[in-house]
Amino acid sequence: MTNSILTPGLSSDMAAARRAFAWQRAKRLARDHITFIVFGLITLFFILHAPNFASLATANAIGRITAVVSIMAVGMTMVIMCREIDLSVGALASLSAMVGAILMQTGITPWLSIPVMTAFGALVGLINGLIVTRLRIPSFLVTLGMLSILSGTALTLTDSLPVPIGDRTLGKIMANGTLIGLPAAVWWTVVFALAGIYVLHLSVIGRQMAATGGNEAAARFSGIDVDRAKVVAFAICGACASFAGYMLAARASAGNPSVGVGLELNVIAAVIIGGTSLFGGRGSVIGSVIGAIFIGILAFGLVVIGLSTTIQEIVKGVIIILAVSLNRR
Repeated sequence: MTNSILTPGLSSDMAAARRAFAWQRAKRLARDHITFIVFGLITLFFILHAPNFASLATANAIGRITAVVSIMAVGMTMVIMCREIDLSVGALASLSAMVGAILMQTGITPWLSIPVMTAFGALVGLINGLIVTRLRIPSFLVTLGMLSILSGTALTLTDSLPVPIGDRTLGKIMANGTLIGLPAAVWWTVVFALAGIYVLHLSVIGRQMAATGGNEAAARFSGIDVDRAKVVAFAICGACASFAGYMLAARASAGNPSVGVGLELNVIAAVIIGGTSLFGGRGSVIGSVIGAIFIGILAFGLVVIGLSTTIQEIVKGVIIILAVSLNRR
């Protein structure tokens, strides 16, 4: 008899507890993924208000446009995960576009030039990483100086003149060709994203990067070679930036010494919007790629609805500030 009296009340309490737990879990998920929720709402706004926005042609165009930032964001994610920053990626993209175009004029094949330019970027990133770790200079200052060196070199190579690429094969391989209906640039994004996921989330060096950014002192104490983790992150970031710059040259059939100007801002914004903490230790390659796509959708959608480029920059800046503030919570 006692059980029959207590059971309804107990069941009611358990149901209330389950509802409270579900509500707390939903709030936590919303808080942890707030940037993606905002991303979805803005995308929905463009779908409803921009003509023909929800189409395969638009998706392909956005994928092609955002490929460069997406690929660069893969490498930048690793650097920021280590609680560092690389401001030289845009300048490296410009220099790689120029050097790659000059190489193509010497008769080198596209299939050989692609790994050569990727290795060139890795070398520059390696130099950045070694200076940061060996000389103990903040990465902000090191890469700011490298930005100036690379930009000046790109402009000096041909007195600020672009270098044409006569071989259209490179453009088909890296940017303008299609495979199974998708642009080559999108396929390259997939390749780099998958490689980045493996390195950052499934490999030992990736776990070491996360540990380094989360608590460098503790990582050192536990036997992790934090300097090696940082150098590898910078090298991968450089490789991604160089490949992306060469992709820009392939897409335009010419190397332009200023093609990468300002790209570092979009790349860092994509990584932050994607959920990677500027304070290290937490991040996601997929999130960074989604962040890059979000920036592309935002820019494309604002153009479609008729807003000027100046307004686009204001909106982008506001969103970056919001993303940073949300990531700190």
